Amino acid sequence: MERLKVLVADDDLDILKEMEKRISAEGYDVITARDGEESWQKIQKDSPDVILLDLTMPKMDGLTILKNLRENPPSQKWQPVIIVSGRAELDDIHKGFSMEADHYLTKPCKMEDILKGIRLMANLIPQRKTEEELKRQEK
Repeated sequence: MERLKVLVADDDLDILKEMEKRISAEGYDVITARDGEESWQKIQKDSPDVILLDLTMPKMDGLTILKNLRENPPSQKWQPVIIVSGRAELDDIHKGFSMEADHYLTKPCKMEDILKGIRLMANLIPQRKTEEELKRQEK
């Protein structure tokens, strides 16, 4: 089975490095991005299976990335988004879910909670496959 690709998008280098180290240690391939534009480019180019998205980043914020992803998906596959943000107000959380985020964690959060979120999304991916994906997989 292919290793899941996880994009970690966060402008805080310390957080980014720690998440990359811990997620890689769990057996996932990790792609990192430090700003919104780089995140969007890597979503389009690398087609990650799960996206961890900070909301407050330079060049393009996380909600804009989420909106772009849901309105103009660069891939035929479902790409779950876990928001990992310091924005903990109910309005922010509601806005994230109303824009089709799949999970929302507020910083500071435990790394184990992030890993649980990734595992949850990984378990849901087979259930969310499109008919086209299933046909390709059967071949």
